[in-house]
Amino acid sequence: MVRRSLFCTVFSQAAPSCMPTLPGMLCTAVVFLAAAGCGRSASEPAETLAETEPADIGSLCERIDTVLAHARDARQLNTTDHAAWQVVHGILAFGDAFPVSHDGTTSSALEYLLSGGQLTGWTLRPGSAGVMAVLDPGSKTGQGHPDQWLGYLSQCSLDGLPPDVEISAGGETYRVADLLSQAKHDLRNGQEATWTLMALSTYLPTDAVWTAGDGTEWTLEKLVAMEASADLAESACGGSHRLYGLTVAMNRYLAASGLTPDELSGGWADAETRIQEAIEQARRYQQPDGSFSTSFFERPSTSPDVFARIGSTGHTFEFLAMALETERLQEPWVRRAADALVTLLEQTADVPVECGGLYHAAHGLVLYQARTCGAMPAEPENNVAVVSDAAATLLPPTR
Repeated sequence: MVRRSLFCTVFSQAAPSCMPTLPGMLCTAVVFLAAAGCGRSASEPAETLAETEPADIGSLCERIDTVLAHARDARQLNTTDHAAWQVVHGILAFGDAFPVSHDGTTSSALEYLLSGGQLTGWTLRPGSAGVMAVLDPGSKTGQGHPDQWLGYLSQCSLDGLPPDVEISAGGETYRVADLLSQAKHDLRNGQEATWTLMALSTYLPTDAVWTAGDGTEWTLEKLVAMEASADLAESACGGSHRLYGLTVAMNRYLAASGLTPDELSGGWADAETRIQEAIEQARRYQQPDGSFSTSFFERPSTSPDVFARIGSTGHTFEFLAMALETERLQEPWVRRAADALVTLLEQTADVPVECGGLYHAAHGLVLYQARTCGAMPAEPENNVAVVSDAAATLLPPTR
């Protein structure tokens, strides 16, 4: 991959941020490295947590519930000031419960988009094998990576979106499965296939075989091998998305095959090795305050910029919340990371935060909460959604 995702590495770029809904406050552009206009000095030192006992799980779960509810409800997005890039990231974290304001009302952002609602950057059109989301590389508004929308729809909230759900494009009714068919058709050797892998490994049987539009035969193992061989340092968000996609595929393959990691071969063995190496790198490069390296899996580093730490810790934590076995989520270093991430979101509750980092952090906490606390954040009506049986597919088999 040659292009890095918006704000996923430390670049001085501007993009729409997610601002708390307060009187007189609008969503403004912020600079990820310098945090311009965010009401906080870029040189402000990080507050560190003692490297002793991790937070009590009961109080941590309560705090997670609070920061998730705030990220979902207080930072209200709208179709005038925000675009698909921000809104789809919110849907990734909260699924159908994520709201968006439009036409003088507020409704589910997912329902709004699936029913044909207009939003800058959400551009679907009929394709040669189904329906396609228009790719806009380098975009701050639209789909910046191949199959990014499909990948996130397959992972949104806890259960993802079923493939038979209807979706409107160009005045015609399609299904999510039509996006999937187009993704299979468009797959090519050497492309960035991170989000394609997320979707295909979620929706297809692990032994699926298909032929792409150029006549090349594909299997999930071949796709996994291609992604596992990519350079993480040159991948979006330090490789965290690539690792997440590989983990989704590995979890489902191990569960379906009944194999243990020692019995894996080929691309599956390569992916498992890559995942386990990254877990250890995240742990080894963890900072004293519990946050993860701002250089992701490459080396230990940190930044005085709280927004850089939200981005790197949130993305890394999202991968770990999917990759680690349930018992490992209880390890002190993981709980310290959850505590640090919650603290970062608490510290920035009243200022604009870049939407990608915010919602990947939220999605990681949603997964962690479901596996350690047992429930999603309270709905606006204060109903708590119990984790469904389908969420059990997120659990990685014991390695």
